[in-house]
Amino acid sequence: MSAELIHALEQIEKERGINKEVLIEAIEVALVTAYRRNFGSATNVEVYIDRLTGDVRVFALKKIVDEVNDPSTEISLEQANQFDPEFAVGDVVEVEVTPRKFGRIAAQTAKQVVVQRIREAERELVFEEFSSKEDDIVTGVISRFDRRNVIVDLGRVEAILPPSEQIIGEKYNIHDRIKAYVINVKKTNKSPQIFISRTHPGLVKRLLELEVPEIHDGTVEIKNITREAGSRSKIAIYSKNENVDPVGACVGQKGSRIRAIVDELKGEMIDVIKWSSNPEEYIASSLSPAKVVRVDTDEEQKVARVIVPDFQLSLAIGKEGQNARLAAKLTGWKIDIKSESQLRAHIEQQLFTEDSEIVFSKVAGGELDNVAESLFVENDVSGEPQTSVDEGLDTESESLFIESDTIDETEGLFIEVNPDDELDDQLIDDAEHSGDTDI
Repeated sequence: MSAELIHALEQIEKERGINKEVLIEAIEVALVTAYRRNFGSATNVEVYIDRLTGDVRVFALKKIVDEVNDPSTEISLEQANQFDPEFAVGDVVEVEVTPRKFGRIAAQTAKQVVVQRIREAERELVFEEFSSKEDDIVTGVISRFDRRNVIVDLGRVEAILPPSEQIIGEKYNIHDRIKAYVINVKKTNKSPQIFISRTHPGLVKRLLELEVPEIHDGTVEIKNITREAGSRSKIAIYSKNENVDPVGACVGQKGSRIRAIVDELKGEMIDVIKWSSNPEEYIASSLSPAKVVRVDTDEEQKVARVIVPDFQLSLAIGKEGQNARLAAKLTGWKIDIKSESQLRAHIEQQLFTEDSEIVFSKVAGGELDNVAESLFVENDVSGEPQTSVDEGLDTESESLFIESDTIDETEGLFIEVNPDDELDDQLIDDAEHSGDTDI
């Protein structure tokens, strides 16, 4: 060992980034192992390497006793006083036992242990480097395939892109350069295992931070991201500066910024939505690109009913419900989407049901005098009559339509009822035998 060793260790430190002190400690441990192998395993020794000259010295640790029984581990007080007169029984003395030559076996053993420690130090260094990159983006080159796993070369280590983290339909070719999101770094006996993803929502977030300076410096904040990888993503953003348009900042001039992200994700559609503390506004925006007419919310149940124009219904729901599903995940609300015509039909059905219940309950109770007043007849929104009315009726009269299931063997019966007159039993009896007749 000499100064050349120290120089070599310094070169390794520069080229591989391994601390010189770590290497020296590894060599010291290796020399202790070599000494015990060749000069007695029972000897308790320590090895010191001079950090400047590279000289190696071996010291045996011996305990001071009155009577020596094992010379390899014990020393008499008289012998210890030759090193230092202040030693006493029970103290431990370091006695130099550096051999003139370790031998070929000792050197080979030392080399193997040193190489092993260097590898361990490198693995630890790589693990520390990439464990700090969890939840971040890395760039690598596809080097090979292991069954269904894609192996990506990151330079100092390889990363694994498992099938569950691959975008459906995306093709991977050897030597292709890709960006991926680090989801997990595991320490193993060999090199660290790094698992990356192309489907994680964090990938879109990190790509936005790279492309949009306003997000990187904190002016624009990403509130939430939902994603169905390879198809569509929705991003809710908020500007802390009222003079900065968050959507415009993310999209860029003529869509340049967002287009770069779409290209990296192989054509995945991205909806950039302005976040709002108002649930109605936020939910309406989340259904972009569909236009929303009205939003009614139930705060307790976290349910929102959204009304859209008839021609926008399919756009609001999306293919296989994708747009509505992503909007619900983004906002955290359960969203019920209806078209304007569906809303009208629902209201008409409710009105008809309520009116029918009122009329028939009064008929069953014998309150015929107030039947006409209880009947609610009006046109619906489209202008078509909701209830059939005889055009020849008097203005003070109204008509009651009784369905066929309440009258035997008749399809329908119109009875003209005047609120000022009473119906006698004979009139009703005649009507029952008249078939489909206007009275």
